[in-house]
Amino acid sequence: VQLQASGGGLAQAGGSLRLSCAVSGRTFSNYAMGWFRQAPGKEREFVTAISRSSDHTDYVDSVKGRFTISGDNAKNTLYLQMNSLKPEDTAVYYCAAARTSLTARVYSSIRNYDQWGQGTLVTVSS
Repeated sequence: VQLQASGGGLAQAGGSLRLSCAVSGRTFSNYAMGWFRQAPGKEREFVTAISRSSDHTDYVDSVKGRFTISGDNAKNTLYLQMNSLKPEDTAVYYCAAARTSLTARVYSSIRNYDQWGQGTLVTVSS
């Protein structure tokens, strides 16, 4: 499976961006999906994840209530809606796919993901 992330850019604090991750090569619904981010000088960290069935999600505490993950099986695309952006959200955002037979499972560990997109840069100015 190939992942192509897009939608990053520059936003002001309090603004919004929507990231997309186009999935090709395999059926989108065969994978649990996630978004991770890596700020300069820091390790890659979990942001949010969604199950194969799309009815289970998980978020890191710092983005709860501001970010929303969703998937469109018909378009084979994963989304990350980011609202009320903060300067500390500045990072390269990566989408990732975890092949799993468990339809309701969400994965927050990097180790569970075996396919990664190239990353898209989000910069939030204060």
